[in-house]
Amino acid sequence: MPSNDQLPIVAPALEDLAERLGAPAADIEIVSAEEVTWPDGSLGCPEPGTSYTQALVDGSKVVLRYEDRVFVYHAGDDDLPFLCASDDKDGGHEMVPPPGYNS
Repeated sequence: MPSNDQLPIVAPALEDLAERLGAPAADIEIVSAEEVTWPDGSLGCPEPGTSYTQALVDGSKVVLRYEDRVFVYHAGDDDLPFLCASDDKDGGHEMVPPPGYNS
């Protein structure tokens, strides 16, 4: 099993965020990366008015930090990450550190 920062979702998520921000990937911190089981086909990022399969889905989640903003990427078992956007205008999330994270 790969270490958390080597999960298949990490590299493409870093590349995507670097492109979105116009920042070097080396300046983006990997806060956490983990394998998860999503409760349904929304992969933990449901869109209003959309129906999803009601089955458990293996996948992964990576939390990235750039400056004072945090970005959360989700993926299903195909390891294709997508940014799970928040309501914040920048698409980031308030920093809610995972257990064991020291900023």
